[in-house]
Amino acid sequence: MPARLLFTAPARRGFPRFPGGLASPAAVLLVLLTCAAAAAAPTTAPFAIRAVDEATGRGVPLVELRTTSNVSFWTDSNGLVAIFDPGLMNQRVYFHVFSHGYEYPADGFGFRGTVLEVKPGGRATLPLKRINIAQRLYRITGEGIYHDSVILGHPVPSAAPVLNAQVTGQDSVQAAVYRGRIWWFWGDTNRLSYPLGHFGTAGATSDLPSAGGLDPSVGVNLNYFTDERGFSRPMCDLPGDGMKWIDGLMVVPDETGRQRLLAAYARMKSLDKCLERGLMVFDDDAGRFRRVAQFPVDTLLRPCGQAFTVQEQGETYVYFATALPVVRVKADFRSVTDLGLYEGFTCLKPGSRFDAGAPALDRDAAGRLVWAWKRATDPTGQAQQQQLISSGAMKPEEAWFAVRDVVSARPVRIHNGSVRYNAFRKRYVMIATEEGGASSFLGEVWYSEAQRPEGPWKWARKILTHDRYSFYNPVHHAFFDQQGGRVIYFEGTYSHTFSRQDQPTPRYDYNQIMYSLDLADPRLALPE
Repeated sequence: MPARLLFTAPARRGFPRFPGGLASPAAVLLVLLTCAAAAAAPTTAPFAIRAVDEATGRGVPLVELRTTSNVSFWTDSNGLVAIFDPGLMNQRVYFHVFSHGYEYPADGFGFRGTVLEVKPGGRATLPLKRINIAQRLYRITGEGIYHDSVILGHPVPSAAPVLNAQVTGQDSVQAAVYRGRIWWFWGDTNRLSYPLGHFGTAGATSDLPSAGGLDPSVGVNLNYFTDERGFSRPMCDLPGDGMKWIDGLMVVPDETGRQRLLAAYARMKSLDKCLERGLMVFDDDAGRFRRVAQFPVDTLLRPCGQAFTVQEQGETYVYFATALPVVRVKADFRSVTDLGLYEGFTCLKPGSRFDAGAPALDRDAAGRLVWAWKRATDPTGQAQQQQLISSGAMKPEEAWFAVRDVVSARPVRIHNGSVRYNAFRKRYVMIATEEGGASSFLGEVWYSEAQRPEGPWKWARKILTHDRYSFYNPVHHAFFDQQGGRVIYFEGTYSHTFSRQDQPTPRYDYNQIMYSLDLADPRLALPE
């Protein structure tokens, strides 16, 4: 009888009934579970924590707040964290505070952190001292860029603050202004719905700040090229297996004077195994790159890295920086598609190649090395220069590329980066990652400058550091320069790859992060 009463009463309120008048046990269980969930669900606002740069008051992205039970929260691009963990609410909670290149004060035991009263709807601000010279601004790609801001109802500048084209990760950017817009391309791209994304170069466009685009200090609104499912689609129309990557992105006129968007391509079997190289042109009608030339896989004299233009003796050249610019070609469609017209900056005799036995060095009558631009001659980059020194063909003091830390005078081995002319400094400026840095193998970024694009590049100042984390292939976007070039913007790939870190940062890992640099900072003053 009690059981009959239990199942009969709800049935009179419109619940489904078994034959004989009993309500469905499954339905009753569903009601009980729903009520229990509702009772347990948070009904109050989250606790908000904002990490800020103590010098500027701007929110700092990529700050870790870790509890004593090793639960970590990471600030979003506004520097915000939203906490509504039921085990932390209405408690005094200690948070360790950590961020690459930023510092929170230490207590008497050396702990860098603070105790906060975590209350529903409460707020706290944590000021951090910036050690980096460059200022971290925001994440450009990936999921949850403004995750916590959206939860807290905080204003966000981005049109897609939590997910754009289903992209969760993107590697190494190439960007250029073409047809009145900024065109962006990346290497391998991760997706939300599966561990493997696509490996055929992703693409997007954005408006220039002068044409309605966001100010680069606050963000970039990316409009991706997508497939029928809404995911970023491959941009390289290239047959064959392997990863399809582009670099050396450039805009040059063809024989009719029409501006064309071109890039070098590599079809890769692995990081160190290239199957095919060549040049691609963007097909405006198809919205994809198509191959226009194929190059020998092992050639050093080819377009690569980050491209920029230089006026030289009445001619316009495209220079290619990796980060040291040692390859150039005249800036027209016919020249960039013909490897025979490329020039290498080198100390080799004209026509010499490094893969043809011991290369012959070009010396004048006094025995001094002749460093110059030479057509159809292999460039002498940093790696080739070291090869010549190791073999005894070149003395260390004859090295052209010998970048040193302006603080300690120790050598700095440049990895990849970009070179741009800067109107404020009236010099060419380089933003580049160091290979084998003290804090990270590819996580320390340097600033250098020279009177000419090929250098000599002698002195550098560290502007960015990461603790056991990589920040590679940085590129300075000169189209974002402000105040006559005084303020510049650069981005790079933040990734645990190539580092001593086996715990990827949630949401940030394998994505692009934007920084700004004030070139009037006295710490950037370098010897002539």
